[in-house]
Amino acid sequence: MSASEQRVLVVIPTYNERAALPGTLRRLRTSVPAAHVLIADDASPDGTGQWADGAAERDDHVHVLHRAGKEGLGPAYLAGFAWGLERGYDVLVEMDADASHRPEQLPRLLDAVAEGADLVIGSRWVPGGRVHDWPLRRLVLSRGANLYAGMLMGLEVRDATAGFRAFRASLLRRLVEQQVASQGYCFQVDMTRRARDLGADIREVPIDFDERAEGASKMSSAIVREALVKVTAWGLGHRAQQVLGALGYPGRGPTRGETP
Repeated sequence: MSASEQRVLVVIPTYNERAALPGTLRRLRTSVPAAHVLIADDASPDGTGQWADGAAERDDHVHVLHRAGKEGLGPAYLAGFAWGLERGYDVLVEMDADASHRPEQLPRLLDAVAEGADLVIGSRWVPGGRVHDWPLRRLVLSRGANLYAGMLMGLEVRDATAGFRAFRASLLRRLVEQQVASQGYCFQVDMTRRARDLGADIREVPIDFDERAEGASKMSSAIVREALVKVTAWGLGHRAQQVLGALGYPGRGPTRGETP
């Protein structure tokens, strides 16, 4: 299926993104006019959901999923994926509401899916990828987190924490059948390792990542702690499986292609 034939749904989770969302949606609808957009709003008190309802009334390619409250990035994406899979979309995309992911670069991800990839990651850390206007602290945190996750879990991915992604629906159906319980930004690492364990074709394409110009970042110390604890646990489990396999006990844990 060519990129132009794909039925694409871009899932955008929101919480208090009233200032940033209009510009992001405008750029997205201009860049990939055939794509549909699902705004998954976690009952934003700033009126994001109400603004999104108005946008959906004016544009039949925009849809809104109202959620009961702020439950985290992972649950918002899983709810959006379920909505899209029920409606038969071929490719489902993750994208931030604040335009830190450039909508104009989405065709790069969709082209890679059309070429055969199951999961395409818009990567900051492959050749050609760039981060703009980040302080040194955030650069070190992001690069360090990706190196730690990659080394501990054997992920052959440069940017496992990236949030600009395109999933082929056939892979995503298998992923959402699993008990994915990650709340914050470690959700991206979780989905990457699960896709790897299912034998998915994972590719990275370079993107530009821009610091948000409007609204407030959702990153917190609690999110960082969750990611550190879970990535460490997953990594130790992965290493234990490798040791058991080397000792001749491959049946002691899930292997490539099985549900982890």
